[in-house]
Amino acid sequence: MMVTITSTISLPQQVEENMRSKSYQLHIRVKTPVMIAIGKLGTFEFPAGEYVYTGSGKRNIEERVSRHLSRSKLLRWHIDYLLSSPEVQVISYALSEKPECDSNRKTAGDVIVPRFGSTDCRSGCGSHLKFIGPKELSGMDQAPRSRTVSGHRQ
Repeated sequence: MMVTITSTISLPQQVEENMRSKSYQLHIRVKTPVMIAIGKLGTFEFPAGEYVYTGSGKRNIEERVSRHLSRSKLLRWHIDYLLSSPEVQVISYALSEKPECDSNRKTAGDVIVPRFGSTDCRSGCGSHLKFIGPKELSGMDQAPRSRTVSGHRQ
C-alpha cells in the first residue's frame, strides 16, 4: 500500500523573495578619484562618479549584500577591496530574479577594471563593475525590489 502525504508550508514573503533572487546590483558612488589595489588584479584608478556592481548568491543573498555593506570583514572578493575605501559608498541595491550575467549585460556603462568580479564568468562579461559616469545613476537594469542604504558609509 502506498501512502502519499502532502503538506503546504507557508514561508514568510521575505524568505520566498530571497529564494527567487539570483543576483543583486550594488549602486556605488566614488566621491573623489581614488587609487585602489584590487587583490591580484592590480592597482587601478577609479574616477569619481557612479558605478554598478552585479553579483550573485545561490542562497542567503540578503546576507551577501549585508556583508558588502559592512566595514568589518576580510577582503575576499574584488568588491570588498573597492568598498573598503573611505571615498566609496553603496547608495542603494536591488535584487533580481535574473541571472547575474543577464543583469550585468543589460547595465550600461564602461569597464574601468577588466575581470572585476568576473574571473569565473563563463558568459564573456569582461567585468561585473560598470562605471556609469560622473552623473546620477541611469540606464541600470532595475530589479523589482530596490532599497536605499542608510547608515552605511555616509
